[in-house]
Amino acid sequence: MAESTDDFYLRYYVGHKGKFGHEFLEFEFRPDGKLRYANNSNYKKDTLIRKEVYVNRAVIEELKRVVNESDIMKEDDAVWPPQDRTGRQELEIVLGDEHISFTTSKIGSLIDINNSRDPDGLRCFYYLVQDLKCFVFSLISLHFKIQPI
Repeated sequence: MAESTDDFYLRYYVGHKGKFGHEFLEFEFRPDGKLRYANNSNYKKDTLIRKEVYVNRAVIEELKRVVNESDIMKEDDAVWPPQDRTGRQELEIVLGDEHISFTTSKIGSLIDINNSRDPDGLRCFYYLVQDLKCFVFSLISLHFKIQPI
């Protein structure tokens, strides 16, 4: 893979609007290496956590490897569950000359995936999102010494 970091962008959002207002988690890796992170949980008067940090090329290359190995770029969200009152998830990735953008409802459990019209595609999405969240939470907690959740 001879792609540069300029060929990579990733953004993930999960959120809903409820009795505590607009609660969400969002992170994005930009082509220049900037990681932007935002977590808004109004539960018990929590405040918005916003962090930005630059990551080096090795971090971006590892992120690209995780995305490539997930095979998410081969998926299609056409029959995935649409957003509903529980909220929505969005994943956008630019990898080389490929650009994908997915939107679906929040996934409560693997039962939701197994009962969907595209369990294999949704499972691919679900596990990639879990890996990405762990990756980002590790970076944020290591860099800022905070608990990101």
